[in-house]
Amino acid sequence: MSDSSGSESEVDLTLTERATIVVDAIREVIPKALHDPAVAVICGSGLHHLADALSPEPRCEIPFSELPYFPLTTVDGHIGKLVFGYFGTVPAVCMVGRIHFYEGNPFDMSVFPVRVFSVMGVKSIIVTNAAGGLNPDYKVGDLMVLNDHINIPGLAGWHPLKGANDPLFGPRFLALSDAYDLELRKKFFDCARDLNLTRPIHEGVYVFVSGPTYETRAESRMLRLLGADAVGMSTVPEIIIARHSGMRVLAVSLITNEVVTAPMPKVSDGEADLSAGKANHEEVIAAANAAGADMRRLVLGMISKLI
Repeated sequence: MSDSSGSESEVDLTLTERATIVVDAIREVIPKALHDPAVAVICGSGLHHLADALSPEPRCEIPFSELPYFPLTTVDGHIGKLVFGYFGTVPAVCMVGRIHFYEGNPFDMSVFPVRVFSVMGVKSIIVTNAAGGLNPDYKVGDLMVLNDHINIPGLAGWHPLKGANDPLFGPRFLALSDAYDLELRKKFFDCARDLNLTRPIHEGVYVFVSGPTYETRAESRMLRLLGADAVGMSTVPEIIIARHSGMRVLAVSLITNEVVTAPMPKVSDGEADLSAGKANHEEVIAAANAAGADMRRLVLGMISKLI
């Protein structure tokens, strides 16, 4: 990754200028047929298989480390590369691995790839993630299409649009009441029916927390009381930036663990198994791998309906 803190002129570059530099660098190395992706797909934890659905030719992969100003990912299951190719007849880019706020990145950098997609001309984005199920009806392996979100860090002042607004991307005050495109959600469920998928698919509210710790039992109960169906450490900042840039958004969570909401047993209750339902990253990756084939088919089917 190029050092973005070099000369004074580099420090003064706007987000638009930095994103444009990255796009120029990308277009220098990928075939011209891939210069203008219509769709971007962000692959969540363990969901790097989604990029496998891209056509083998033309196809080009670029590690984050080879792009100027691009932050690096440090999390297992997040490879850290852009893959360009075609989903059927649709030019697309897959972001294999994402940048998380909890990795120490400022928000403007954790969402920077979405800015790059905007400059490249991406019109629609499909964002995937691995999430914990707060809704008791959700089981491991279920999918949840997001129809709303709760941005806990954003409500507390850690917001991806905090600071000077660049009107070349979008407005100072962004409405999010229509963040999750109704038509795209309808097409997702149509696609699932067309494919005769038996995996349960829900619609619900995703709550974004900063992480990297999994939630305590009390925190989980609070989030459920707020109306959240699933919880995770990503996605919402990217969606905000995508909407700020005028993209249509579809977001899908894979439920990889059932969040523990039962109160902590008291000493007076005697012996208790505290390991039941305890979340871990290995469990998340295993569940994502198991759902990989269905997710690939759904994404490929969805994108064929976009154009």
